Amino acid sequence: MAVSLSDTDLDDDNDFAESHEINVTPFIDVILVLLIIFMVAAPLSTVDLPIDLPTSTATPQKKPDKPTYVSIKPDLAVAIGETLVKRVDLVRSLDAMADASKDRFIFLRADRAVPYGELMDVLELLRAGGYSRIKLVALEGVPGNAAAPDNAAPGNPKP
Repeated sequence: MAVSLSDTDLDDDNDFAESHEINVTPFIDVILVLLIIFMVAAPLSTVDLPIDLPTSTATPQKKPDKPTYVSIKPDLAVAIGETLVKRVDLVRSLDAMADASKDRFIFLRADRAVPYGELMDVLELLRAGGYSRIKLVALEGVPGNAAAPDNAAPGNPKP
């Protein structure tokens, strides 16, 4: 309830008259607090390692609520989410996570510059640690725009 302090509405008993206006200040305060919370929380909910992923034309699959990402950076460093770990500690770190189930999917992200042998080494570490449900992550590509073979040059069409 709000009151008015104007002199025109004074009664004999010196009570303040009620004001019939809506006070929106608390509403604006709540909205600003929610805006700040969402601005802080949104960047924290994504994985933000600079990895140049290859593209794929495969049909995208549904992503789980809390995916576990293992990333291989261009300098061959391995990370779980955004936390860098040593390769020898990879399985131990995955086992120490809150949802430490061997049946969960592990999403493996590797930079385009990572050699195939290094990717296979990480896959072998995960397999040896009991993680057999591994999905490879790539960027969504445009269907029909697959990479051409090395011998296909503008003057040398595909066989």
